[in-house]
Amino acid sequence: MNRYKLLTPGPLTTTDTVKAEMLFDHCTWDDDYKQITQRIRAALLELGHVSEPEYTAVLMQGSGTFGVESVITSVVGTGDKLLIAANGAYGLRMTEIAQHAGVNYVLYEEENTRRPNPEKIARMLEADPGITHVSMVHSETTSGILNDIQAVGEVVRRAGKTFIVDAMSSFAGVDIPVADWGIDFLISSANKCIQGVPGFSFILARRKKLEESAGKARSLSLDLYAQWRTMDIDGKWRFTSPTHVVLAFAKALEELKAEGGIPARYARYAVNHQLLVQRMEALGFRTYLEAEVQGPIITTFFYPEGAKFTFREMYQYIKERGYVLYPGKVMEAETFRVGNIGEIYPEDIEKLAAIMADFLREVQG
Repeated sequence: MNRYKLLTPGPLTTTDTVKAEMLFDHCTWDDDYKQITQRIRAALLELGHVSEPEYTAVLMQGSGTFGVESVITSVVGTGDKLLIAANGAYGLRMTEIAQHAGVNYVLYEEENTRRPNPEKIARMLEADPGITHVSMVHSETTSGILNDIQAVGEVVRRAGKTFIVDAMSSFAGVDIPVADWGIDFLISSANKCIQGVPGFSFILARRKKLEESAGKARSLSLDLYAQWRTMDIDGKWRFTSPTHVVLAFAKALEELKAEGGIPARYARYAVNHQLLVQRMEALGFRTYLEAEVQGPIITTFFYPEGAKFTFREMYQYIKERGYVLYPGKVMEAETFRVGNIGEIYPEDIEKLAAIMADFLREVQG
């Protein structure tokens, strides 16, 4: 088996102990398994600084995009209108979801290097009373920018609208007090900062708003309200759940707590990012984003001045030596990305920098 670490924003490198949990086959209707689901739901609420009955947690089969699509197509009704604030590919993916489902929406788009402006959102809400919901991405992994969902959440709350946040690559790696920031629906995924493996997404939902969505869903399998109604009884999923992934996630939650919770994990990710920037800048790479908007999750770099190599050449060289990078996502520049999350530590960043230095010496002669 090839052995390398993933320097990506998810899937990411997990611990051997998380992976070992998947060696056990579990039955979906077994009471022990349903109790694992219930414990996961309670732990997720705790991570978001919320609790029943004001909020509830729902697990949804599929990738993070399944979770985003579940929320948008379940809670934005036919008479509603969604304002999507986007500054990257994952914000724009919400527009694709809306288009496919026939959801009425309007797009407010910023450049990849700029955060959506809360004041502009406030003006848009004032100018169009028909807007009922606002959605945006927290950590936009197109660039690595960390958007100001706290400020936007306050604007949305003042306007009396519903706030939907894609916190896919930030939840549990960056502290998010869900209720305090006015978030009604937060979506994340098993294979991000909690450091589980891919297979399901999860939603922290304001219970009242979720109950109001009954009958609105445009999909059978992604009906968020119906999933919650079934799961809330005793932990049973409506349809077959990814049992191995659930077991691994439960273990990952234990390991997050043992590490020191969100503050400790955020600190590790932030140190990884800071060290990465220092080492890469010394090699001639510069960051795509300004420091004041950069998040700790993933870092985008320009190629060095006059670079004569391709991403594929660099990727393969580094992969053969133990690490996997992420290709660039921004359209207007030649870039690549390095994830700082997962079972990654400063010693990994030092090793990566040494490998990169060797690569540059070889390709530059």
